[in-house]
Amino acid sequence: MTEPRLNHVQCLDSRGLHRMAYWEWGDAANARVLVCAHGLSRQGRDFDALARAMSDHYRVVCPDVVGRGRSDWLADPMGYGIAHYVADMVTLLARLDARTMHWVGTSMGGLIGLGLAALPNSPVQRLVLNDVGPVIEPAAIARIGAYVGRVAQWKTLDEAADDLWAISTGFGPHTREQWLALTDPQLRRDGDWLKPRCDPAIAVPFKAITPQMAAAGEAMLWQSYDRLTCPTLLLRGAESDLLSPATARAMTERGPRAQLVEFAGVGHAPMLVQPDQVEVVRNFLLSP
Repeated sequence: MTEPRLNHVQCLDSRGLHRMAYWEWGDAANARVLVCAHGLSRQGRDFDALARAMSDHYRVVCPDVVGRGRSDWLADPMGYGIAHYVADMVTLLARLDARTMHWVGTSMGGLIGLGLAALPNSPVQRLVLNDVGPVIEPAAIARIGAYVGRVAQWKTLDEAADDLWAISTGFGPHTREQWLALTDPQLRRDGDWLKPRCDPAIAVPFKAITPQMAAAGEAMLWQSYDRLTCPTLLLRGAESDLLSPATARAMTERGPRAQLVEFAGVGHAPMLVQPDQVEVVRNFLLSP
């Protein structure tokens, strides 16, 4: 299969219901489910390369977290938070009738997976955390805060790709073809212009985080991490400004004692497009 199926599921929020889109690869009857969740301002089509590589073994599901991609935007921007996203994923799993699953999460998607995997009776049996952990470095928060929620428009795909690459060099080397494929699903047509599919209001709760809130959140994330019992793979861009070497090392020594793999020449975050990155994930998920 070269293209995924687009589906939607209705989820509950503080103002009513919203539709969450998800992209599905492989046999819809396959009981082996792999969910791939994207980063803060991205969308589910980021995982096309990984999904193609895994769809022979799994029903691969790549949601557009609410406010991104083909999903609805929330009426209340304060609903853009990890706890709400975890609740949406529980609704998605009910739709999929998935009793167990494996989870790959990049950055924000990793935190969603961490929250879900730490719940009692969690269906997550294997977890891949892609360049994220309980401690989010202040330098990365400042860098992301400088662009998240910005309003932009472009005349052409190439123009948009160039502009988005300027804030995405941490993803590591990509061919022009690869980067255009990662950029196109980020865009929607509005008259003569191309605009981001991402709701600018996702920046509202992100920019409202205080140092006190960050410290409390870090403590809660460590508690969640220490509750994990499933095999866990931690991926890190060797030049990441979000996941420090010290945090990554601590994650190999406590909780599930994650297996750590670093990718040279990559910052935050590996996009799991390059064959060596795909192979690391595939080997972990399919290992006995």
